[in-house]
Amino acid sequence: MVGAAHAALPVPEEPHLALWQACTTLRELRGDGHLAALVAAGLTACETLVLFGADKGLDPQYLRTARGWDEDEWRAAEASLAPRGLHGDGGITPAGRALREDVERRTDEAAARPWQSLGEAGAARFLELMTPIALALGRRNDAMRPNPMALDPVGELTA
Repeated sequence: MVGAAHAALPVPEEPHLALWQACTTLRELRGDGHLAALVAAGLTACETLVLFGADKGLDPQYLRTARGWDEDEWRAAEASLAPRGLHGDGGITPAGRALREDVERRTDEAAARPWQSLGEAGAARFLELMTPIALALGRRNDAMRPNPMALDPVGELTA
């Protein structure tokens, strides 16, 4: 998938580009695991976004626009979640929230190997070194705040 494709690319000689590629590869490997967990959970892309938005209390209109779903597709996704007990008139159900938590747990498990290979101290050091870089990039990129998932990465890093 996308993570494996990035991992197969030659490593750039320039240190900043090598770092960028390594981070991109980690992100895409995590994304590959997330997609696998969603497929295993039986969720479509739009259903996933409906549950995510309902769980996080996000504006459905923003999510639809940012991700290119129209209102009919959104309603169809909500309707397909209801008989499975995942979403109802009041939004996400306890079963829907539990399914989301399971998908996130599986995603974390799928993405764990690179971090495990660093060990706890190495992973903590990586986070320590990368946080200021991520904050600087996030603060300079107002176009991506909030991002297409309606999240504020700067807020996440400073919380």
